Amino acid sequence: MPSDLEQLVDFISHGNTQVRKLAVENLVPFSLSQPAVFKTNQLLPVKDLKLLVRDYKQIAKDAITMLINLSTDREVLEFLTADKEFMSTLLSRVTNPTEPNANLIAMLLANLAKWDDLKSILTQELPSPEELKSSNKAIDQLLDLFVKGADGTYNKDADYDYLAYFFADLAKHKEGRKYFLTPQDYDKVVPLTKITVFTEHKSDIRRKGVASTIKNVAFEIDAHPSFLSEDEINILPYLLLPITGNEEFDEEDTMAMLPDLQLLPPDKMRDSDPDIIQTHIETLMLLTTTREGRDTMRSIKVYPILRETHWRVDHDGMREACERLVQVLMRDEEGEVVDEGMKALTRTTSGVPKPFGSSKPFGSSKPFGSSSGGGWASQDAAEDEDDDDDDAVVEV
Repeated sequence: MPSDLEQLVDFISHGNTQVRKLAVENLVPFSLSQPAVFKTNQLLPVKDLKLLVRDYKQIAKDAITMLINLSTDREVLEFLTADKEFMSTLLSRVTNPTEPNANLIAMLLANLAKWDDLKSILTQELPSPEELKSSNKAIDQLLDLFVKGADGTYNKDADYDYLAYFFADLAKHKEGRKYFLTPQDYDKVVPLTKITVFTEHKSDIRRKGVASTIKNVAFEIDAHPSFLSEDEINILPYLLLPITGNEEFDEEDTMAMLPDLQLLPPDKMRDSDPDIIQTHIETLMLLTTTREGRDTMRSIKVYPILRETHWRVDHDGMREACERLVQVLMRDEEGEVVDEGMKALTRTTSGVPKPFGSSKPFGSSKPFGSSSGGGWASQDAAEDEDDDDDDAVVEV
């Protein structure tokens, strides 16, 4: 005999709107605590939830929330991403400027990007909303949405910050990195340059995802000249400004630094999240793969910035990243002795940066960040029912 919970799950597909509404509202916490109940009958409850994404606002909100939580399971994740019609529905809704649950859909997309086959979105096409003024490529639309929709400027109910995590996972793949480095036909702009400006954005989620996207794209060694060129990607100011505070440097060092780092205001603060600082430093480490990268960092006096950051930010991982980078910059080049007045920082450890998001296990029902399983975020089971909280998420 079915349990009360199993009977409640059956009401997800009920023809009466009020019954569906009560069912999904009460099932949200169980999508975290008892996800197995949604995997019965060959994932029929998950199939029903996919249909509810197009239902009334509150029903759709609860359905998407449950899909976010359930997508931490590998079987559910594959089931969702394999449904091309469902993916098209998500894409068309998230780009709709009046979609009330756009932020939740962005969170779900961030989870779904954990499935490697989702890189097929790089070639997927669908009509672009006139308001977005983008191309017919889905990935172009998502990137333009992320840029134009920051701070509720495209959709008053959304900021699309979680798309930053979606981009970071796409950039794990060579095809994704190629996209971010290739000027697009419709606007002739290199996609990566559209998001670098957000390395100092107020949103922790946006900054973290953008930092990780940049780091993953930096694994394309052949593109490093473009990263360093002031006339192309010009990435160094966007990596160095977030890790620089209001400390004063020697005049000689200051004059050699990038123009963007000279004459900073006295209230300049480095990024408040040491994990983001660590990611930026690991990206700088990747850029030392070439002689040009190492010479550039020496000439623009990256060392004093690393020294001050290492001293002022109490975070083991970040400090170790600083130490590794300084070791590389101090190393003599072939046929040339490097003497830039640099001194080794303490607590040196060995290691090299790893691609962001490359080794996360699946199957956890907990919200997770950069080192646990399943998905980028899970919705809190106990939410306020007020419409003002429709977009509330639990940051992980």
